[in-house]
Amino acid sequence: MSHLFIKDITAGMQVNDIYMVTQPVLRNTTRGDLYIAMYLSDCTGRMNGRMWQVTQQLYAQLPTEGFVQIRGKSELYQGSMQMVVNDIQVIEPEQVSLSDYLPRTDKDVAGMFRETKEMLLAIEDAGLKSLVDEFLSDVELMRQFCTAPAAMQMHHSYLGGLLEHTHNMLKVASAVLPRYPKVRPGLVLAGIFLHDIAKTCEMSYKMAFGYTDQGQLLGHIVQAVQMISKRADIIAQKGTPVDSQTLDCLLHIIVSHHGRYEFGSPKLPAIPEAVMVNYIDDLDAKMNQVTNLIDNDPGNSNWTGYIRALETKLYKNPPAAE
Repeated sequence: MSHLFIKDITAGMQVNDIYMVTQPVLRNTTRGDLYIAMYLSDCTGRMNGRMWQVTQQLYAQLPTEGFVQIRGKSELYQGSMQMVVNDIQVIEPEQVSLSDYLPRTDKDVAGMFRETKEMLLAIEDAGLKSLVDEFLSDVELMRQFCTAPAAMQMHHSYLGGLLEHTHNMLKVASAVLPRYPKVRPGLVLAGIFLHDIAKTCEMSYKMAFGYTDQGQLLGHIVQAVQMISKRADIIAQKGTPVDSQTLDCLLHIIVSHHGRYEFGSPKLPAIPEAVMVNYIDDLDAKMNQVTNLIDNDPGNSNWTGYIRALETKLYKNPPAAE
């Protein structure tokens, strides 16, 4: 029997199939009964899962990330699809086709990476160019860069998402930089390339998407500063150092690219290049998020449910594109 993909599940369906389970948590209801909250996913998306009236023993059998055969019924809850699980059994990874379960970009990875390298050739500052080349020459790191997701859930949350997000940002920057001659193009391009480079080690993405121990402890902003500083020392020893003020500005772009303290930025953007990177980053993330939410909304209305992250509903039936 063919796999029932997450995107094809509608409210009220009786489901008996295998899904990837991640982050199962044992909780108590208001009455004190135990239940399990979890994510169920495949390559087309993920949904919340709830299993009521469970035992500690059943919870202990579930992997932190792995595969399970579930029987249950889908329902629409607060505008989002969720699965009420009645029965669950652990399945060994060898029994499934991983291509059914890990979402991946539908873009040409090799083509995006080639264009990314071509756009970075516009960097004229010798030190920045040497630093970027030091990253590009790391074959294993670039393999991870082309494979990693850009986030767990909010945007570009699929294999190849980090490359797609970075590539999109570089395309936008290349288009708008000529309009702002006082902005230093090399800093913007290098900052975009490196702003999320540590997602390669912050996140784990071999079987399911999660965070590494170091990623949980430090986060990709701190990790990126470490990676850049280490490679800056290496190229300085090779005789092509980055000017100290330029390096400080590059690191400032990294630590301020989330734009707001409450979004995890240790600093707010304080140079034109950092402001540009922050807004381009937010633009591409938001557009990816919005289009995916509209495309994958399970309801039949012209509007999505209320989306807390955007503080609005989205209109799903705009005029046809010209």
